[in-house]
Amino acid sequence: MRTFRDFVMHRWASVGRRMPRYAGPGLLVALALALAGARVFAANPVNASADNGNVANSAPAGADAAEIARGAYLAKAADCAGCHTAAPRVTRPGAAPMLSPPFAGGLGMTSPFGTIYSSNITPDPQAGIGRYSYDDFARALRDGVAPGGKRLYPAMPYPSFARITDDDMHALYAYFMHGVQPVATPAPETRLPFPFNQRWVLMFWDWAFAPRGVFKPEAGRDAQWNRGAYLVQSLGHCGACHTPRGPAYEERGYSESSAAYLTGGTNDHWFAPNLTGDRGAGLGRSSAADLAAFLRRGHGGGLITFGSMVQVVEDSTQYLNDADLAAIAVYLKSLPPRAESGRFDGRSRAAQQTAQALKTGDVERPGAGIYASYCARCHQMDGAGVPQKYPRLAGNPAVLSSSTTSLVRLLVEGGGSPHTQDGPESRKMPSFAARLNDREMAHVLTFIRNTWGNAAAPVTAKDVSGVRAALHK
Repeated sequence: MRTFRDFVMHRWASVGRRMPRYAGPGLLVALALALAGARVFAANPVNASADNGNVANSAPAGADAAEIARGAYLAKAADCAGCHTAAPRVTRPGAAPMLSPPFAGGLGMTSPFGTIYSSNITPDPQAGIGRYSYDDFARALRDGVAPGGKRLYPAMPYPSFARITDDDMHALYAYFMHGVQPVATPAPETRLPFPFNQRWVLMFWDWAFAPRGVFKPEAGRDAQWNRGAYLVQSLGHCGACHTPRGPAYEERGYSESSAAYLTGGTNDHWFAPNLTGDRGAGLGRSSAADLAAFLRRGHGGGLITFGSMVQVVEDSTQYLNDADLAAIAVYLKSLPPRAESGRFDGRSRAAQQTAQALKTGDVERPGAGIYASYCARCHQMDGAGVPQKYPRLAGNPAVLSSSTTSLVRLLVEGGGSPHTQDGPESRKMPSFAARLNDREMAHVLTFIRNTWGNAAAPVTAKDVSGVRAALHK
C-alpha cells in the first residue's frame, strides 16, 4: 500500500495532468458554456474503513453508520473527490506540498473561456452544502441545478448522475452530510467573462441534451449485467470520456442503445479508447478477468493504464469490490464491436518474420532503428513487453486506435503506471521530446503500429507537430 509521502507526491505530480476536456468555440452561447465545463480525473483517495481526514470517526445521532459507509463507497465509485479537492499547496519555497482538505473544492479547471473552480461539497453550512436538503442534493446531482436555481456548468457529469437510483442517492447524501469533515473555507468563485457567465443559457443545453430518469434494469438481462450497466452509465460516468462528442459538445449517447456509446473520445489531448467489442482497437481480445484486473491494479492482459485513466484507477476503481469489478467487465464485454479500427494477427508469417528481423537487426524500415535504440529495452524486440512492468505493444488496442493522440502525447511527455494497494510497483516512461523530432516520432510510431502483426494507419509528422503545439512542447 502506498505511503503518505507517495500519495502526496502523486497528487502533486498529477496537477499538470488535471486539464479539462474542451473543444473549439461553438456557434451558440449554450454550446460554448457546455465546452467550458470539464471533468478532471484525479481524486483524493478516500477509504471508508480508515480515518484519513474525510470520514467521520463516529456517526452522529440519527445517522445510520452502514448507510454512511455505503455512501462513502459510492462516492469513490463516482470519483467525487476528483473535481472537488484542490491541488496540493506549497506554502513556502522548498517546502513539501500540503494536501488540500478533501471535498473542499477550489480545484481550478482551465477552459478556453476562463478558469472554473470546483465547489466546496463538505457539510459546512456556509462554505459548503450543509444546508442542502435531500431534494436540493438530488436536484444538483441529477439536473445540474443548485438551490436558488443556479445552473451548474457541465463540469459535473450530471447527465450521467441523472441515472443514480434513489437508494444510492440517499446513501450519498448521508455520507456527505455525516461522513465528511466540514471545511469552512469557501472555494474561489468562478468568474467567466460575458457571455459565458450567463448560466441560465445552460437551461437550453440541458433541455436539448441532458437525459432524464433513473437507471432501469433491462428485463432480458441478468442481475450482474444490469449492475455493470448501472455502474458504467451512472456513477462511473464512463461515457463522459469514452463517448465521442457532438457539435454541441454533448455525449453522443448515454447507453448501449446508441451506436456511438463508448466508441472513444479525445479529451485534453488524450484519447479515451473504444470500449466496445472491436477486436482491433477495442476490447474484443480482452477477457472479462483481464478487464477486472486492469481496473483493480491498472494492469491486465499485458496492458497498462496511462494518461488520465491512471488517476481513475488510483483513486476510484481500485477500491471497488470484486463483484462490482466483475459486473463492469461483463457489461463491457457484452457490447458489440463498433467504430472498428486497426487489425492484429500475431500468428501471421509477416509478423513472425518482422519479429525475427528485429532481433537480428536486419529491419531497414523507417523507425526500426529508433525503436531498437529507445523502446526495445522495456517493450522488448518482439513487442511483448514485460508482465507487470511494461505494456505489450503487439496487439495493444491503444496502439491500433484510429486516433494517435495518446501515442504522441506519451512520447512527448512520458508517463507512469498507477500506484495501487496490491498492484505492481509503478514504472515511469521517460519523455522523448528532447531526443526525437516530429519526423522521428512519426516514424517510430508508424513502425510500432505496423509490426508484430499490428496493422493501423501511419502517423505523420503533422500529426505529431499538432499535438506538440497543443501541449506547448
